[in-house]
Amino acid sequence: MSAVMITRKVRKWEKLPGKNTFCCDGRVMMARQKGVFYLTLFLIVGTCSLFFAFECPYLAVHLSPAIPVFAALLFLFVMAMLLRTSFSDPGVLPRALPEEATFIEMEIEAANGNVPAGQRPPPRIRNVQINNQIVKLKYCYTCKIFRPPRASHCSICDNCVDRFDHHCPWVGNCVGKRNYRYFYLFTMSLSLLTIYIFTFNIVHVVMRSVDNGFLNTLKETPGTVLEVLVCFFTLWSVVGLTGFHTYLISLNQTTNEDIKGSWSGKNRVQNPYSHKNIIKNCCEVLCGPAYPSVLDRRGLMQEDSSVSATPAAPSSSSSSSSSSNGSSNPAPQTTLVTSGSDCARVFSACCPLPAENHGSAHPQ
Repeated sequence: MSAVMITRKVRKWEKLPGKNTFCCDGRVMMARQKGVFYLTLFLIVGTCSLFFAFECPYLAVHLSPAIPVFAALLFLFVMAMLLRTSFSDPGVLPRALPEEATFIEMEIEAANGNVPAGQRPPPRIRNVQINNQIVKLKYCYTCKIFRPPRASHCSICDNCVDRFDHHCPWVGNCVGKRNYRYFYLFTMSLSLLTIYIFTFNIVHVVMRSVDNGFLNTLKETPGTVLEVLVCFFTLWSVVGLTGFHTYLISLNQTTNEDIKGSWSGKNRVQNPYSHKNIIKNCCEVLCGPAYPSVLDRRGLMQEDSSVSATPAAPSSSSSSSSSSNGSSNPAPQTTLVTSGSDCARVFSACCPLPAENHGSAHPQ
């Protein structure tokens, strides 16, 4: 039994650490826990389907045909922002390579000196100055890097995310530097869609109740009651969430910073990222440049893998031909244990293999 090393090219997303899942050859990136995301899709699509089936035909005839058209456009925008938020890289930072991690460890040990046994080593922190304000960069023991300002490690995705806001199970992804604006547009458009459907549900019930009565109207449109209940309970949470993030954007602050009280002023520490102007803060967050991903998910890398080769017994035809030729030690054949398109390449590289060279093959 011997082993042969082969090299093949793979996409980098196949070897990325963390707890993310990838689809479409690395173009789609999400968290592993996607159950609540499917619930979000079901609620939005289901409620809008009921609205288009029961209310829109009546309202288009008796009020205006623009009502279902505007609802369809708003629905498409909500779905586009949801999928854009859920399927994109939120700003995941690559982990340090083993050589880089070793170098950083040496730098930290040199800076801290020898710590006596039994004493806790000092925290791994670096200070940088941003707008005349000292900001601490914390060391991530998982990613082996000093996190950039405003970055944090997500325990669910197991990755450091730049300008980390929060992990949202409703969209099935982290919300960070690269998808925050789409998340905000999703919540805002979903609030408008919920208000829109809820309002015209009430209008539809009132208009039909005038002619047919309230109970008969509910019997003729059974989906209306379900729509009203879903919209009523969704309205408060979605509108409240949109209002909260509008407040954060006006201060150029993240949810993570607000929860931790990073710039609450109790330590006389001001937010170094705020422009002290609501319009400027909103323009920076919502109208700033689109940042590229630093992961290079679809890039190629080489991977070495070993393939085992087992010597096979010679066939009867080869034995008879060998005896007729007078050769007493024929070269053994090799049978490769492999699969896929690598068979021909590995076979041509390692077969036949002389008996005296078996020991020089790489062990498995």
